[in-house]
Amino acid sequence: MTELTPQAIALLQGKNFASVATLMKDGSPQTSVVWIDTDGTHVVFNTAEGRIKTNNLRRDARVAVAIPNQENPYEQVLIRGRVVEMTHEGADAHIDGLAKKYLGQDSYPFRAAGEQRVIVKIAPDSVSAG
Repeated sequence: MTELTPQAIALLQGKNFASVATLMKDGSPQTSVVWIDTDGTHVVFNTAEGRIKTNNLRRDARVAVAIPNQENPYEQVLIRGRVVEMTHEGADAHIDGLAKKYLGQDSYPFRAAGEQRVIVKIAPDSVSAG
């Protein structure tokens, strides 16, 4: 596992979106724009069960993440790694925290009835500035 750089941590903690690339069954890439976070060691995002990226990551843990700086899109960090944890524990509180960060709202307003949230933690293998 590679350590996150100070620049990567700053972009992950900031109000920046990320593109997460996963692999489909046939090996083709699939990307999703997500709200992003870090615990200081891992790249962290939140999704829901049944989504393409969740299914892809359960089958193949390899992932790539691009985080551009929203204030200067020419500054970005590119991270390749693998999922080391997918958990439901704390996922509802985590998405509410991300809603506060990105929307200024105390709870996630887009929650669907019966939706089960998932926290995804990625251990970086490669971190580079783009």
